[in-house]
Amino acid sequence: MIQKPYRCPWRLARLIGFSTGVLALSAATLDARPPNFIFVMVDDLGWTDLGCQGSGFYETPHLDRLAREGMRFTQAYAACTVCSPTRAALMTGKYPARLHITDWITGHVRPYAKLRVPDWRMFLPHEERTIAEVLRDAGYATASIGKWHLGGPDFYPQHHGFDVNIGGFDKGSPPSYFSPYNIPTLSDGPPGEFLSDRLTDEAVRFIQAHRDRPFFIYLPHYAVHTPLMGKSNVIAKYQARADPNRPHHNAVYAALVESVDDSVGRILQTLEALQLADCTVIFFTSDNGGLIGPARRRVTSNVPLRAGKGSAYEGGVRVPLLVKWPGVTRPGSVCETPVITPDYYPTMLEMAGLKPARSQIVDGVSLVPLLRGRELVRRNAIYWHYPHYHPGGATPYGAVREGDWKLIEFFEDNRVELYNLRDDIGESRDQAGNQPDLAKRLREKLHRWRAKLGAQMPTPNPDYDPARADASP
Repeated sequence: MIQKPYRCPWRLARLIGFSTGVLALSAATLDARPPNFIFVMVDDLGWTDLGCQGSGFYETPHLDRLAREGMRFTQAYAACTVCSPTRAALMTGKYPARLHITDWITGHVRPYAKLRVPDWRMFLPHEERTIAEVLRDAGYATASIGKWHLGGPDFYPQHHGFDVNIGGFDKGSPPSYFSPYNIPTLSDGPPGEFLSDRLTDEAVRFIQAHRDRPFFIYLPHYAVHTPLMGKSNVIAKYQARADPNRPHHNAVYAALVESVDDSVGRILQTLEALQLADCTVIFFTSDNGGLIGPARRRVTSNVPLRAGKGSAYEGGVRVPLLVKWPGVTRPGSVCETPVITPDYYPTMLEMAGLKPARSQIVDGVSLVPLLRGRELVRRNAIYWHYPHYHPGGATPYGAVREGDWKLIEFFEDNRVELYNLRDDIGESRDQAGNQPDLAKRLREKLHRWRAKLGAQMPTPNPDYDPARADASP
């Protein structure tokens, strides 16, 4: 079958809409092609790590521009407090609890802790129908460029609907941000080439090569994950004005943040040069909250949120989210509705005019109404399930957010904490004792959700040793 040349429906509608009215919409609909998608996932980027999110230290002019041209979500959440489960949720539209991918691969084990963690899945099963598979079947060119971390070679992106896998393998952090990279799916560049730049080069080449058909680029940067590395001149710029008394002051981390911002700037420039900017939807978010790091060398700060990556609290799961849908999202708009990672799957499907298979389970809800400036009516709560331990502070827990209220259930001692996030964004005032009926109802709701999804639970550990409970193998 010979495909018709790709033309952007929004540009077509604007070009002829003023003169031919309703007939123009019909012509545009008949000739339309679905939008391109570029999904940028940053690793460990905190909620306040952008200028448009309040940072006065990190410089992110291109991402700030993306916020001005699209919609900024103030209450967006990662599906998990660590990376692999969130990435699986993006690919499938399902909660990590349903997938049984509930910790990063290969996770963190404490053999003498009070609870024994469940035997969670350490790969994305082939049976799952990923967003890349759906879009590829609809005629999209698909590329995964960057971090994968969803299983070994048999489960790499090329086995999950991506035509191209550049830089994705089974590890979660890069051996080096400078070439030689020692990443088996990424050829080395010239000595000293920077990884964020190289991944952007690959994305730009893919855009150029597929400019005449719809494309989906998943660009999961390794930045800003450890090991912290940056270009020496950029680090020096931030060192010159770093103030250790301010929340953000790590110059090397700042250089990594800037490398991601530069990447987005180059992608925006490429889309404009190829006249694809009006045809391309851009998502930008993070896989979990920002990594705080040890007291002697802080990585970033999530203040006013409590804690960070690996935590049950807001700092572990609340993340930046910017979406630019040209011709649809109102420039500079802000959305305060809570959203979560599984929502991106049905959102992209609806944008592309597609639907999941009849038998397919999708936990997320489409954000298209929100992006059009309307209300989201199909959700009354969002959930988390993390039956694991993490060096960032988490012990096994589950959580539910309904309206302004968030309840956390800690599995070690079965206690709950309840917070009103509108009044107490820092989760400093536990209301469980003051609102026992609400706490009971939300806890029961959380239990029903876990049962419905078949969530795996930790069990009592027969080797529990309080003196060694925090020890790793």
